[in-house]
Amino acid sequence: MATVVNMPRLSDTMEEGTVAAWLKNVGDRIEEGDILAEIETDKATMEFESFNEGTLLHIGVAEGETAPVDVLLAIIGEEGEDISSLLNGSAPAIATSEEKTEEVAPAADATASTSEVPEGIEVITMPRLSDTMEEGTVASWLKKVGDTVEEGDILAEIETDKATMEFESFHEGTLLHIGIQEGESSKVDALLAIIGPKGTDVSSIINGNPIAAAESKTEAKAEPVKEETKSAAPTPAASNGSRVFVSPLAKKMAADKGINLAEVKGSGDHGRIVKKDIENFKPSAQSAAAPVAAAAVAAGGALAPIQLPVGEESSEEVKNSQMRKVIAKRLAESKFTAPHYYLTIEVDMDNAMASRKQINNLPDTKVSFNDMVVKACANALKKHPQVNTTWKGDTTQFNHHVSVGVAVAVEDGLVVPVLKFTDQMSLTQIGASVKDMAGRARTKKLTPAEMEGSTFTVSNLGMFGILEFTSIINQPNSAILSVGAIVQKPVVKDGQIMVGNTMKLSLACDHRTVDGATGAQFLQTLRAYLENPVTMLA
Repeated sequence: MATVVNMPRLSDTMEEGTVAAWLKNVGDRIEEGDILAEIETDKATMEFESFNEGTLLHIGVAEGETAPVDVLLAIIGEEGEDISSLLNGSAPAIATSEEKTEEVAPAADATASTSEVPEGIEVITMPRLSDTMEEGTVASWLKKVGDTVEEGDILAEIETDKATMEFESFHEGTLLHIGIQEGESSKVDALLAIIGPKGTDVSSIINGNPIAAAESKTEAKAEPVKEETKSAAPTPAASNGSRVFVSPLAKKMAADKGINLAEVKGSGDHGRIVKKDIENFKPSAQSAAAPVAAAAVAAGGALAPIQLPVGEESSEEVKNSQMRKVIAKRLAESKFTAPHYYLTIEVDMDNAMASRKQINNLPDTKVSFNDMVVKACANALKKHPQVNTTWKGDTTQFNHHVSVGVAVAVEDGLVVPVLKFTDQMSLTQIGASVKDMAGRARTKKLTPAEMEGSTFTVSNLGMFGILEFTSIINQPNSAILSVGAIVQKPVVKDGQIMVGNTMKLSLACDHRTVDGATGAQFLQTLRAYLENPVTMLA
């Protein structure tokens, strides 16, 4: 009995997931505990293991595609098991009486014809390349009838409702028949191609397929239309008359930019032109001079004294990662639901710099200014519990524990590892924990549990030379601290102007839980700890 595997909920806030990579292919044997895929959640990329054993019969979400939680991810069952009823979302039909309607007859005929497929022949149907795909369009065939096909070869490029994707063969043999021509569309599971031993007669299979039969009957009538279409949009050809192999995306980009594909050298398989070839293409001197020559003719043969720049407007749309979409959603919710206000102070960092130097002179000890800020925040939160709260609508939750989240920039955005019970940690413990968690955050090795439960957040851009900035509150926190760079500047001490080191701190507060005076008092306490670091060691 086949088992349906749905998109799992791998974190408490996960609403949809992206398949980063499949570690198993359709037809592979699956054992309980095997890793099926790597799934990107809103917080990390995690390995998803199988709790079932059998053969991987179907993949419902292709690599790079995103699907909501509980959507069909894969089907595992016995090799050769019929899973059409699971894919169609209905239970298998069971004949319980002698009554058979006319609508059932074609399905029975199709089943009979499928069962007559000769040994060694592989019937390939239009694949479901995305979770919402109902039909596909063959953008281009990379193999033609009579070609030898190896396992893993790219057969065709198929345009789905979401993207144009390469479709590779899981079989080897000779391509005996193409059921859907370039530019034509067909439903999922329609006859796409037939692969088998060279010279095998597959007419019975083609004639036994309703869609293929309909195509064969109308082929003669459709011929003139196809020729007319081809004359309107000819296949790109090189100067020597040979066909230019080009991906659909590259072809579209070339048309938009007015690039002659015959002048482009392809870097793909068999000289195929791909996206990067169009992006990197530089026109020859002859092509580039054409606009200038035309301008000279228009001016009566005189060249224009000023040579204006010649270029092409271009842009590129990059698919948002799961992390980026969740960041956008969470921060928008915070900004538009929590009434933010901002407070800024300037802190004298001379004593902090001297203390850090002494601490780091100790063996096996390394403390950063950010570690000192985190420790100072934890101590200040204990003295100002109103800042260590969560808005609940009808109630305000006062957190008696202190867990500070530290914002870490990663390739796709940012994550916030959480230091649990920060007020009970020493400076060296904070430093070691932040270094470890930040490193694992950048390699997507943090667990969801390590990014949950913060009661306050620190965001530091001082290392990038940013003097002052404000942040959006990381809900359900009531406040977030933005840390700027330490700068050397003239300061006044005891009525004298001298060189000092200062740092600006900005506190963003949720006015529903933290009033202005409360936020100001918190910053005063925070400044006292940083300007007198010895008080944090008591």
